[in-house]
Amino acid sequence: MHECNDGCDISRRSILTMGAVAGIAGLAAAGIPTEAEAQNWWPDRRDRLTPDQIIQEIMDGNKRFTTRNGMYKRDWLTERANTAGKQLPAATFLTCLDSRTPVEILCDLGIGDGFVARVAGNCVNDDIIGSMEFSTELMGAKVIMVMGHTDCGAIKGAIDNAALGSLTLLLARFRNTIEATKYDGDRSSKNPEFVNLVATNHVKATIAQIRQSSPLIAAREQAGGVKITGTMYNLANGVLSPV
Repeated sequence: MHECNDGCDISRRSILTMGAVAGIAGLAAAGIPTEAEAQNWWPDRRDRLTPDQIIQEIMDGNKRFTTRNGMYKRDWLTERANTAGKQLPAATFLTCLDSRTPVEILCDLGIGDGFVARVAGNCVNDDIIGSMEFSTELMGAKVIMVMGHTDCGAIKGAIDNAALGSLTLLLARFRNTIEATKYDGDRSSKNPEFVNLVATNHVKATIAQIRQSSPLIAAREQAGGVKITGTMYNLANGVLSPV
């Protein structure tokens, strides 16, 4: 027990509690997230980082995802409140429609941290390009990440020349990549190695198409304000790898 000047007693537990509160306040003041604090991107954090540093944070988030109990303990209600009136995402993602590839979870991101466009085979069209221009030119996102994945059903369908309504036209977008993929083995959808190679090449082709289709984004990338990058997500082990 400790006696203060006015005769009151302060217990050891009280001192420890006050110390813990002060410690948490110090971490928050230093910009270090606490368990109960939302992890959202804000200008003072996003704007001081380069595109490469943001990419590294995204990849670090994926490493947390693949580690048991490694992900941030998020306060979703606070994040929802923080972003109700504004959003300042650091990155834009183009990912596959596949239900097993939710980028926010795979990269340990919070509400409002990233723009996400999802379409079968993570292919790009004019609407996607326009959305990327909005996210980078008007909203300040510094990264565009095209994310393919292993065992992609859209890639398999394109290899098999599948035909089904409007899906036929979508799958035709992969034809050039399939034909350009150099592979001496079994070039069928039953060969995972070939499927994944085509998927990887499609990510690269999509990045090239973004640069060609959007002079705005290409110019911003040349100036260093944004970086377009590609990744492949492994469904089996959860690892996101640069392409």
